[in-house]
Order: sequence, then structure tokens, then C-alpha cells
Amino acid sequence: MVPEFKDKLKGKVLIIGMGNVMRGDDVAGIELIRRLNNSNLEAINPQLFLMDVGEVIENYLEKIVKYKPDTVLLVDAVDFRAPVGSVKIIDIETIKNESFSTHNISLKLTLKYVKERTNADIFILGIQPKSLGMNNKLSEPVKQAIKQIEEYLTKNLKKS
Repeated sequence: MVPEFKDKLKGKVLIIGMGNVMRGDDVAGIELIRRLNNSNLEAINPQLFLMDVGEVIENYLEKIVKYKPDTVLLVDAVDFRAPVGSVKIIDIETIKNESFSTHNISLKLTLKYVKERTNADIFILGIQPKSLGMNNKLSEPVKQAIKQIEEYLTKNLKKS
């Protein structure tokens, strides 16, 4: 079940998907961006920008800053010790308390940099993975979580 967070989606919203397509459920953030791109949501809402950064958000910092978002939503596989497919809103100040798939070393510093350069509200939408092993497929509970997040975002980011 997706937690309620539409009140956080203010102004120019940048949704960033992170992950590794070769590591099972680590692809969750990227898969969400693919689905949202297919839904044509950016064309419906000119205040929305979608970005797939793979594993290296650091390579996209200037593009993120140039966009000047008011809100940054980073979607990633996060081990917060919950049932597989659970979804959680995570404040960037608590990153050290979570295990971020394959990017936990520099993610907090990277997001702090984005915050300093844009003054955007930044939060993470974490999806509890089943497996991050090489060559594993996306698990069914994580697929379902992605589908629910896609539906939630599509509903709440359409401009009337």
C-alpha cells in the first residue's frame, strides 16, 4: 500500500528513478520511471519532469539543478526491514538508518548538494526489495508496489 504523500508534491516536481537493471528488485525506481514515461504524464503536467539516473545520480547533478525543482522524489529499492513490496517515505536526514540498495555511500551527500543548490523539498520513496542479487528478476510484490505507485502518481499529478 502506498503511503499518502500528495501534499509533498508541490510546484515543479522531479521524480528520479535509481537502480541497477541487473540486480533484481534494485530496478524498481527505473521501472517506475519507464511506466510513467509510457503513461505520457509529463505531457499532461508541464510541472513534472521524470529522470532515470541508473546507479549514478552524481552524473545528473547539473541537470537536476538546471531544472530548478521545488520537489524531488527519489524512488529506489531500500531495505527498511519490512515485508517485500512495502513502500515508505524516507526523509533524507535519516538515510544513514536505511540500507539503500547499491548507493548508500554517497547518496546523502548527493542529496544534500541538490538541496543546497535548489532549495527543493527532497524525499525518498523506498520500496522494500526481496532480492538485489545479480541477474535476478523483479519480484511480484515489488512489481505490485510499482504499479500502485504509478497509479497513485498518475492520479495525483494530472493537471486539471
